[in-house]
Amino acid sequence: MDKPIIEIWDSVGLGIIIEYPTGILVSTQTGGTACLHPEIEGIYLPLSNDYTIPEKIFLSPEIDLNDYFIEKYNGTGAINGIDKEDIEAITDILKEYKLDEMISINVQKAKQSHEAWIHILLQESERYSIVKGFEPYPRNGILTWNNSD
Repeated sequence: MDKPIIEIWDSVGLGIIIEYPTGILVSTQTGGTACLHPEIEGIYLPLSNDYTIPEKIFLSPEIDLNDYFIEKYNGTGAINGIDKEDIEAITDILKEYKLDEMISINVQKAKQSHEAWIHILLQESERYSIVKGFEPYPRNGILTWNNSD
């Protein structure tokens, strides 16, 4: 029997998919105009998304990540993997939003990563204590956001 699947391509903002044996696949649209649909078993968790009051201006690392990939890859989505420059840019964005203690890029899987589907290592974090009990750490996961297509 196939596993059930949750397709999150209508979600807005940054999130992570924590790789975990849930029996449920999570998928989204990625890779810019290539419109890939990768999937992984796990749990989806939105992160660092907010808006201003009363203006209701959206605030999210997704905006910075989207701008970076559009500027560098012109919509092609880095489908052949991310490079050192991409890793540094994504890491800088994670630091700006204080997510770097909990999330790091899995450089061993850089060639399997692409726009809106970045392989990460998840650490337990005292500063960002919303994720607990997913031992052993580091745990594999995916950093994802709305695709730029």
